Amino acid sequence: GPYLDGRHPSSISFTDEREDAARRDFTINALYLDPATDAVLDYVGGEADLRARVLRAVGDPETRFREDHLRLLRAVRFAARLGFDIEERTLAAMRALAPLCIETSAERIGDEVVKMLTEGGARRAIALLDDTGMLEYVLPEVTRMKGCEQPPEFHPEGDVFVHTQLLLGQLGKSSPTLALSALLHDVGKPPTQTFEDRIRFNLHEKVGARMTEAICRRLRLSNETTERTTWLVENHMRLAATPEMRESK
Repeated sequence: GPYLDGRHPSSISFTDEREDAARRDFTINALYLDPATDAVLDYVGGEADLRARVLRAVGDPETRFREDHLRLLRAVRFAARLGFDIEERTLAAMRALAPLCIETSAERIGDEVVKMLTEGGARRAIALLDDTGMLEYVLPEVTRMKGCEQPPEFHPEGDVFVHTQLLLGQLGKSSPTLALSALLHDVGKPPTQTFEDRIRFNLHEKVGARMTEAICRRLRLSNETTERTTWLVENHMRLAATPEMRESK
């Protein structure tokens, strides 16, 4: 039936697989297997999109995303994890409907964010969130890293956002706490940036730890994940000095 809350259909009735395929989110998720013949039943071009490595919404993209707002984040996750391109009309709809991505439960948003960061495509996932305009809604604190310059003698790679993206590119598949702390380790830099003898971020790890805890709480992550991630952010400067520490330290 119709979707009235941006997440769930108001009613459910049985139908055939052709009609069922037409209400799925993406063509690659709308394939069926006939158990009697082992034949793949494809009513929406999913097999061709799999071969072409393309993520395409079934039917009208805006209709699919308005039915279930979480599909906006799922599109980013699938494209990042699989390394697929997003079809042009689907991408345009994602950009147009970006504000809807947070009009669903915080738990589901948090779950999608963690999956984006841990399934092997974290750097591209954050880039896609940024490109579609969803990053400002889901993780506004990360958006503020853009344009936050760092002292070039220590960070010739660029601003805090570029630095963070380079780190995410080295993650691969990882635990939620490692991935989240990689994303948020310098989240405290924008609000602590000063220009004294050089660009400085005094106590950014302390400020970042408080911000990280607030972000994790907002996304309804578990207490264990929140506490461990917050600890890693608060102590990441110490961890960087580990090779210079005495063994007893």
